This record gives sequence, C-alpha cells and structure tokens, in this order.
Amino acid sequence: MTVFTREPLNQLPQVPRRRLGAHGPEVSALGLGCMGMSDYYGPADDGHSLAVLHRALDLGMNFLDTSDLYGQGANERLLSGLLVNRRREVVLATKFGIVRNAQGLSVGVDGRPAHVHRACDASLRRLGVNHIDLYYLHRVDPQVPIEDTVGAMSELVRSGKVRHLGLSEASADTIRRAHKVHPITAVQTEYSLWTRDVEDEILPTCRELGIALVPYSPLGRGFLTGAIRSADQLAADDWRRMNPRFQPAHLRANLGLADALASLAADHGMTAAQMALGWLLDRGPDIVPIPGTRSLARLDENARAARLRFSDVLREDLAALLARHPVSGQRYPEVSMGLLNGSTPVRSGSTAKAPEAVLPQRDAA
Repeated sequence: MTVFTREPLNQLPQVPRRRLGAHGPEVSALGLGCMGMSDYYGPADDGHSLAVLHRALDLGMNFLDTSDLYGQGANERLLSGLLVNRRREVVLATKFGIVRNAQGLSVGVDGRPAHVHRACDASLRRLGVNHIDLYYLHRVDPQVPIEDTVGAMSELVRSGKVRHLGLSEASADTIRRAHKVHPITAVQTEYSLWTRDVEDEILPTCRELGIALVPYSPLGRGFLTGAIRSADQLAADDWRRMNPRFQPAHLRANLGLADALASLAADHGMTAAQMALGWLLDRGPDIVPIPGTRSLARLDENARAARLRFSDVLREDLAALLARHPVSGQRYPEVSMGLLNGSTPVRSGSTAKAPEAVLPQRDAA
C-alpha cells in the first residue's frame, strides 16, 4: 500500500484550474469541503483545521466550500480566520436553507425570500467578508416555488453581496426552472464511485445549460479510501454511524468494492482515494469535486490526484469492477431521502407558505 506523508511544497505541483460553469470563476480542479472541520465526523481541532486550510491555498486549492449549517455557523467562523488575510486567494462558496433547532437537529428547509436575505447577511458577518463568490440553496424547499427563492437570491447578486448562484440536491426540472430566473453557475450533489445516479438526469441537464457539477462526498464519506473497515472506528458522535451504507451488513457487503478499488489503484501506481478523485475529474472538465479532510497528508495525497491521467484500459477496468461490486445501502437515512433531487410547487403568484417541518435528523451534506 502506498503511504503518503506531508511533502515540501516545492515537491508538489500546484492544483490545475477549471472554469466553474460557462460563465463562472476559475477555480482549482479540486476544491476543499470544510464540513468535517466543524461537524458530523467527530471532534476537530480548529488550529489544525486552519493549518489544513492554509496548506490547501498554498497548493493552489482555492475553491473552499462551507455552509451556515455546519456547526451552526461555526464552520463559517473558522474560515474567517483564513479569510482575514487571504481573501483574494479564495473562491468562497457557502450554503443556506437547512434550518436547525437549538439541539442541532435539522427541522426543515426554508427557501422563503425573507430567509434568503437574513441567511446571507448572517453568513457575511460570520465569514467576515463583503461578498460570497458562490451562494447555494443547500436543499430545495418543497413548499416554496424555486422561482421565489432564486428570485430573492438574484437580488443578492444585484446588491453585490453574492457573485454567483448554485443549487444543491435539486431535480433536473428544478434546475431548469431556477436557471430561467437567474443563471445557475453550479449544482452540488453527491457523486462518486459508489453514488452515480447523477449521471441519469442531473449531469446531462447541467451540461445542456452550461452549469458546473460540484460533487460532494467524492470519496464516499471516506469509505473509498479503504481506511474504514468497521463503524467501530468512528467517533461516538460521527454521523456516519447513522448512514445506511455504514451499517454492519451493508458495510461488510461494500468492503469488497473498497478492496477491489485499492488493488486496482495499486496496480496503476496510485492510492484508492486518488483513483476515486481522478475518475471524477476524468468524467469531464465541468466537474469540480470537493473532498474534505482534516489531515495534511491526505490533503497532499488528494492534490496529486488533480494531475492524474486515465488510460482507456483503466477506464474499462474500473467500469468492469463497478459492475462486479454493486453498492449496498441507500446514501441517506430514509427520513432524509425525500430532500434529495428536490422539487418545488409551480409558481402561482400567491405568497409562498412556510416550510413544513420534517422529522428531526442530523444530516451531513
């Protein structure tokens, strides 16, 4: 097994750039998802997380992704410690829409126009910046026409508070409707070697409209690295303990996929994580994955994936491997599946209703 340690910067090439959608900013081909630095994956150290963030920028990994959900704003405040001196180096993305109660449980989605403005102003304060480069609706509010939500988001662009708009976990129809109101620069959704349904409708729709696809959890929440063999390895408060694919029966079934990926990757001189990221990057220049990590060594390992080149033989071998190892388990608990690939009512001109609460759930996204 190839083991990666932190290397001097002069021994690591800069992460190459890609255009985010047809008219979006130029960003690193690999971004950095910051969620795990404040939430969902057990205890984290802010000082160490800041070191990872600075290292990412030093490597040219300038596309940073956060949300007002993560740590109930703590993740945005963490990033402010980086942005205070390095704002010009960063293409900053954050999200809004998922509402939590005082206990940290998700209680619904709020896409009403008034909430759009409140949430943006609060994020700007926590981040300590005067604008957000890419502002996502984190989940689609099933009670509010997407035209109303995106219409309010477009007002943020006109006021200079936001540069570009995005959606997360939206249906193809919702993406089309939103794009008619204001150009959508990026759509974020889970996409990886063990979650590929995005290829059916979402990816073709994005390509038709010139929208970038930003895969979150491109390493299968760490599973595709081969490092997780049992849920017992996870912290007591790690959200993955609730995820169906990490339940004992599904996890055992999925280990065959992880082992096969590791073996194939080693045959081609890369790690399993690098092959998983390289596979996504090889799917097209309009795809910008945002793997998360709290490890400097893993960050360096991921950065190397941005310059991998896949051969036809590797593509064929990988496709055959995936056909032999179907994934076991759905990607979220049942209560949360209804908010994926979300749709909204057709705009009728009436005042949008307040969102109905969903069952309390602590979802990582």
